[in-house]
Amino acid sequence: MKHLKLIAIAIVLLVGTSGAAVAQNKIAHINTQDLVEAMPEMKAAQSQLDKLKKTYDTQLKDMYKELETKAKQYDAEASTKTDQENQKRVEEVSGMQQNIQAFNQQALQDLQKKEVDILQPILDKARMAIQKVARAQGISYVFDATPGGGMLLADGKDLLADVKKELGI
Repeated sequence: MKHLKLIAIAIVLLVGTSGAAVAQNKIAHINTQDLVEAMPEMKAAQSQLDKLKKTYDTQLKDMYKELETKAKQYDAEASTKTDQENQKRVEEVSGMQQNIQAFNQQALQDLQKKEVDILQPILDKARMAIQKVARAQGISYVFDATPGGGMLLADGKDLLADVKKELGI
């Protein structure tokens, strides 16, 4: 939302200035999603995140399997146990279910945090390269042409090839 407000302000400023002032400002666009996906660091980051996700998935499957085994065992033995023992077993199974839910929530939070920690340096590197290339070419405004990213103008110069060159990709 904040991004859209900034873009709207930029449009008002562009439209509100005289034709001569607008002619002095160069405008370009770049699909940052394509850029970031082409960076070698992104492939390594995605591999690291996939590995962590697989680890959490394996742990969850093991926990579910243990819960299922215990529930079946307790269900089969219920007729031979007292009501008090059966109640304790029901509480134990319920506790296991709650632990699984808590683990799942914590795993999702950990994955989100790890994703931010891993991706932020990559995004910063891309942003710095875009700024460097844009400044070197005298470009005043660069809009993100990623679908859904608020592309306002696609007639300006596309910096994707130049920024990839800057990054050596």
